[in-house]
Amino acid sequence: MKFRFFLITLLLIFNVACKGQEKVSEQPPNIVWIVSEDNSKHYLKMFDPNGIETPNIKALAEHGVQFNRAFSNAPVCSVARSTIISGCYAPRTGTQFHRHSKLVNLPDSLRMFPAYLRDAGYYTVNNSKEDYNFVKGDDVWNESSGKGNWKNRKPGQPFFYVHNIGTTHESRLHFPESDMKDAPTKARVNDYHVQPNHPDTDLFRYTNARYRDRISEMDNELGEVVKALEADGQLENTFIFYYGDHGGVLPGSKGYLYETGLHVPMVVRIPEKYKDMVDLEVGSQTDRFVSFIDLAPTVLNLAGVEIPVQIDGVPFLGKNIDEKKLAKENVAYGYADRFDEKYDMVRSVRKGKYKYIRSFNTFNFDGLMNEYRYKQAAYREWQQMYEEGKLTDVQSTFFKSRAPEMLFDVENDPYETTNLAHNSTFEPTLKEMRGLLNDWISDMPDLSFYPEFYLVRNALGNPVEFGREHKKDIKNYLKTANLILNDAATIRTELEKALQSSDPWQRYWALIVCSSFGDELKGLNPIIKKIVTNDEERINRVRAAEFLGITKSGNPVPTMLDALYSAESETEALLILNSIVLLNSSTYGYDFNVDEKKINTDFLGEKSELLSRLEFLKNRHNKKIK
Repeated sequence: MKFRFFLITLLLIFNVACKGQEKVSEQPPNIVWIVSEDNSKHYLKMFDPNGIETPNIKALAEHGVQFNRAFSNAPVCSVARSTIISGCYAPRTGTQFHRHSKLVNLPDSLRMFPAYLRDAGYYTVNNSKEDYNFVKGDDVWNESSGKGNWKNRKPGQPFFYVHNIGTTHESRLHFPESDMKDAPTKARVNDYHVQPNHPDTDLFRYTNARYRDRISEMDNELGEVVKALEADGQLENTFIFYYGDHGGVLPGSKGYLYETGLHVPMVVRIPEKYKDMVDLEVGSQTDRFVSFIDLAPTVLNLAGVEIPVQIDGVPFLGKNIDEKKLAKENVAYGYADRFDEKYDMVRSVRKGKYKYIRSFNTFNFDGLMNEYRYKQAAYREWQQMYEEGKLTDVQSTFFKSRAPEMLFDVENDPYETTNLAHNSTFEPTLKEMRGLLNDWISDMPDLSFYPEFYLVRNALGNPVEFGREHKKDIKNYLKTANLILNDAATIRTELEKALQSSDPWQRYWALIVCSSFGDELKGLNPIIKKIVTNDEERINRVRAAEFLGITKSGNPVPTMLDALYSAESETEALLILNSIVLLNSSTYGYDFNVDEKKINTDFLGEKSELLSRLEFLKNRHNKKIK
């Protein structure tokens, strides 16, 4: 009996050892990302009844999982992709501006996540768009080019491959209006309804159909990548992710924190041999929230690679998923700052069916001129119809100043047309969402409480460390900015104190609050007029003049032009021009005759963002004097 017991014990030990060895030697999965540019979920029938069929993406979902709550954290390429490659929130790392004025280093010795895959033996290849606002290390990709392919790896080596599809990019909707007759769409123009905040015109219907044609083409291109994996015998060794790199390009989506700018389609195909690595059923759909900060840790988790502590996101697939942490993180945050030459500062949080948007410059209406956006004919028609008084109130919202707080029930109001923030029924939800956003902003902390030119000069060498050192200051600036959420009469004393603070950025945010209230705070004119002439910061003199212009309390033109001509950096000049273009708009009507010879010529290189602003102002001035 003792011998038999001894033999059984040996066999059990041997069996456990073999199983352990099998686990150690198990080939890690390949991971493929197929990324389409500029697609929100609203235009794919899998996700929305108003979308077009995408059979190849659907086939991936049938062998995997469809994520119905996937979000880009930013509605534009470089900021979204910087978030993805780092797993970090961009306002924390100084990468929140599109296009970058200065590349920044990754925080705290963090590396772009494919570098960790390479350390673990993966072959990493990108085909081919990068568009990072970070300094890229040499250790990120084995290949990154239009010819990049997984086939160049060593035999048996696992790979991480990114395939970018540009067929749906915004530029594909930059067409002449004559195309409505000369280039008929395959998608029928009357099969898709125009969203309620858009005018229902022939041009908008055609633009809708043309965009869906591009989505069909993208779906076919995706199918070719899947076929190539199958032909190479790698399909069942590979997790395939499909997602849009941020929202769509119909007017008011890309570049804006609405659902059409952030809510992206996402599916993940799960190979049979690795299905035990996933806690979701193959062929299912999930409402689990996924943000772009979560993509890097998810890939590392699937590959069995330790996730760096500096990463903000959490894995949503793979072994050892922390369900409690996932449930706690079941929210999605968004940020919008500068898009090319157009400045703004907007933050959002989505939780469940509710979406909260906080506008920090409420007077910077959404439709403020952005040259690349207005290359699309539908944008131009939309603006023209507004100026001709041909739009409904909902359709006109894009061209009017925003409420500082907006709350939407996006399940019942998917295009965010009815603001519930002032509905007492939703006051508990409003307070909860406001609290979530304020805590997130403070905890990061959010570097955008300093102007970009100041960050370039003082912070972008080590943005995260700068944020740590100034966390208390940023929290105080947020407190000042949030005065807009109160009645003007109740916060006047606090504003007077902030306007006379020794801290220039307290004065900066107090001025922005004053401009947001407008005529309600005309009583502060004496203090603000002193700032126009005496403030040591040019941008504060501009912000003070902006208030006088908005309230018709004084002529802002001389102060703003003087500041523009004496600006010390391109980003400072660009921010000043943003206020100039605002006051030059049809809403305010001030004429600015800019003398380009007085602007520092170092700022006016071939790729300078200033050029489009200056050209726009020149055309507006010439039109006005004719």
